Amino acid sequence: MRIFLTGATGFIGSRVVTELLASGHQVLGMTRSEAGARALATAGADVHRGQLEDLDSLRRGAAQADAVIHTAFDHDFANFVANCEKDRQAIKALGSALIGSSRPLLITSGTGMGSAGHGRPALESIFNPDHPNPRSASELAGAEMSAAGVNVSVVRLPQVHDTVKQGLVSPLIGMFRAKGVAVHVGDGLNRWPAVHVLDAARLYRLVLERNEPGARYHAVAEEGISARDIAKAIGAGLNVPVKSITPDEVADHFGWLGMFADMDMPASSAWTRQVLDWHPMGPGLIADLERMDYSGAGNT
Repeated sequence: MRIFLTGATGFIGSRVVTELLASGHQVLGMTRSEAGARALATAGADVHRGQLEDLDSLRRGAAQADAVIHTAFDHDFANFVANCEKDRQAIKALGSALIGSSRPLLITSGTGMGSAGHGRPALESIFNPDHPNPRSASELAGAEMSAAGVNVSVVRLPQVHDTVKQGLVSPLIGMFRAKGVAVHVGDGLNRWPAVHVLDAARLYRLVLERNEPGARYHAVAEEGISARDIAKAIGAGLNVPVKSITPDEVADHFGWLGMFADMDMPASSAWTRQVLDWHPMGPGLIADLERMDYSGAGNT
């Protein structure tokens, strides 16, 4: 298939490019920069110049493809609500180019959208349209496109990592370095799920090839790593102390990250593993945190 891929030069998308090409697919990768265009061409992908804010560029890219995978997202979490709304508009633009066809549209969301509440693992079968997390906008847009006849499926991501980036953990590293201490809230037993970036990339390909409209998948290798264990690993890497803070101190200490700092967000991928025969093989989050180079990590 010829696949239009947004976020094609990003942390996850660049690995999806490699995964798709290695499996015999063609890739039309979107980029806004000349450097990105060169990287895509070197990888063996075709180049589509565009950006998330340019909805016409998204429609043009989708119109040229047999399928669309949407991995692009503006990860400026200080403007999380606005960026989730931007993603909603992008998904609607991509979907509008696919109405009246059976061409797949794979969108990206977060595992929190499948929250079962009360500390229970998030499930693929659950989506609460009234979820307070602004990322629900992505799945609401997907549902709107499904209702319009578009073949939509959803890949939900946890903290995606290697030894360079680790999702929301990366800005934590920068914060802990700046403050000279690694912290967790209370006993630090709240959990974050995780997956290695190469396992996540393989999952996107498997979802594409399965092509089940309306399905939701969890790219989860580890159901939940405690905030305390994450803080300890970062503290050791930065050579800074680790301490607990109270819930009342979260806003002052974490800033915008405070909305996530004490959340318990375990997530299951049992159904995903079963239906896709997907078996994560990459190292765990703590292993990557222990092996990374902290000399420049978390500075961006």
